[in-house]
Amino acid sequence: MSLTKESAARDVVLSSGTHVRYYEAGDADAASVVLLHGSGPGATGWSNFSGNIGAIADAGFHVIAPDMPGWGDSDAVATKDMDHDKDLIELLDALGLERAALVGNSMGAHTAVRFATLHPERITHLVTMGASLGKGQASLFGPSGGPSEGLKVLVRAYKDASPENMKALVEIMTYDNARFATPELTEARSEAALARPDHLANYVEGLAHGAPIPIKVDREKIREIQTPALLIHGRDDRVLSYEVTLWLLANIPHSRAVLLNHCGHWAMIEHAEEFNRLVVDFLRHN
Repeated sequence: MSLTKESAARDVVLSSGTHVRYYEAGDADAASVVLLHGSGPGATGWSNFSGNIGAIADAGFHVIAPDMPGWGDSDAVATKDMDHDKDLIELLDALGLERAALVGNSMGAHTAVRFATLHPERITHLVTMGASLGKGQASLFGPSGGPSEGLKVLVRAYKDASPENMKALVEIMTYDNARFATPELTEARSEAALARPDHLANYVEGLAHGAPIPIKVDREKIREIQTPALLIHGRDDRVLSYEVTLWLLANIPHSRAVLLNHCGHWAMIEHAEEFNRLVVDFLRHN
């Protein structure tokens, strides 16, 4: 599919009055897949999933990749007021989607897991990569207290979204820096972040309220998830330890995990072809 950011861009106003930008591809009558981006300055549905939207749509699915409120070209919102679960319900309703598969990276994975605990009737499949459970997640392999190396870099880039700090952010998010931390990408991410100073300011102000995860999942309810789940994580993730995915694997009954070597926090970018194959196969056969 020959897809561009401009041709895929759509806009919708939710029942709450919030404006949301989203990117769409595929047959609207096909099974729907919603791609949920992670946190970070310059993060959008397109910047996270430009290498996946067309491929998954070409496999026969209706693909939606929103800029969640507080990110990208969607409305600004204070972190303390964010509730991406509510936003996602309103988005599905606005688009006339009864059910959808949810594919989330990092913050988006957290949203997808929480959604599965609260609205099992609205989700067909759960796919996570680089999942976060919020504060207090135990870790044998990552830091056991305080933010990880990657989260420290992310916060620094929010406070100063310069090309230099954005380069450090892309480098910490990926394993193959030479391939992905290019001047073009870091400059584009910097420009995208600086274009929305309201998002940057809200994030920094919201650090005291739990950014970058606006609403915490109830971990006790995770054990009740009956949705088929595919859990993907990079072995070299310096933002969130792959032990989070091992914990989810142990606690979600109908789950399977894929741990990718030579992969950081952005599996869908660093290993796009394999990621697309994994997701499409999972959606078709589970």
